[in-house]
Amino acid sequence: MKIDSFKIEDWMNRYCPEANYDLTSTCIKPLSVNELFSLENSTEIFNTSLTYGDIQGSLRLKIAIKSLYTNQGEENITITHGAIGANQLVFLALLEKGDEVVSVLPAYQQHYSIPESLGAEVKKYFLKEENNWLPDLKELEKVITRKTKLLILNNPNNPTGAVIPDDMLEKIVEIAKDNNVWILSDEVYRGLNLCGNPYSKSIADIYEKGISVGSMSKTYSLPGLRVGWIAAREDLIQEIIKHREYNTISVSILDDYFSAVALENRDKIAVRNFEIMHEGVNVLKEWLKSELYVNCVLPQGGTTVLLKYKKDIPSKILCRELLQITGTAFLPGETFEMEGYLRMGFCVGKEILTAGLSNLSEYLRTKV
Repeated sequence: MKIDSFKIEDWMNRYCPEANYDLTSTCIKPLSVNELFSLENSTEIFNTSLTYGDIQGSLRLKIAIKSLYTNQGEENITITHGAIGANQLVFLALLEKGDEVVSVLPAYQQHYSIPESLGAEVKKYFLKEENNWLPDLKELEKVITRKTKLLILNNPNNPTGAVIPDDMLEKIVEIAKDNNVWILSDEVYRGLNLCGNPYSKSIADIYEKGISVGSMSKTYSLPGLRVGWIAAREDLIQEIIKHREYNTISVSILDDYFSAVALENRDKIAVRNFEIMHEGVNVLKEWLKSELYVNCVLPQGGTTVLLKYKKDIPSKILCRELLQITGTAFLPGETFEMEGYLRMGFCVGKEILTAGLSNLSEYLRTKV
């Protein structure tokens, strides 16, 4: 199986380690082991034998994940190696050569490169800034046809920070239902809406052919655990498990335990994380007031924002020069198929964010 290079990961692996001000992160400041232990007054984990544990995830973890949904049982959930493993398993279980897939961009490259590598015919539907990075339902209705097998969404969206309103999501479901289309919704940022209910409706709860992917990495600030999950109807989960047995066996018994602890205490984590998120958005808003060469649609959720810069410089060149001159790292829009933009994580901490944005301003002022 041939597959394209993963441009986002290649860039971050190559350039981010040398940054003094890294604004590429998509995570809210990760929790420490001590912070995680403080959420539960128990030492039982120290007496746990380091076996494989529950192959498909512990009942405790599945019950904790089930609480994030309204219509899912333990039988509708399987545990995976992060959301990246979850997405791949869905594609392997669902797609065959020649299947038509509609992938909504900009989004994580997994969403289109893996289906392409499997021989699927991928139609890329690009969101537009003038629509606040939300789908145009009339356009989407034309793109999706009776030939389409799978629609792939990311909600809240990385890199734009857009959140599909619940009523719009229901209308997307109607379009999919009319054409008998599966929907994979990558919901790794679900629970991080900045306005209204922090949790948007999950596609798995509102559509029989909806597939929800979640993760401990973003909303719960535990990317080092490498735990994700899939929620979907039981027959698809059983098909996914066939593929899962070839590449996962089980997640670490420690990661399983820590994930359950975090989800059972997610309200405490949310208080901490929303303080960091709102602080980051406020820094961004203040910076934009006096910034002449950048504009953006403010994020409505998630941890990232897409910045449009007003200079005729390829985004990769801009990011390389900015890093060399100032030690500041942004992600070039080209890695998201969005030339002329930069992706920024706004949950990296006030000091780093303020310095990084100031360095970007100074750099752009010097370019003719």
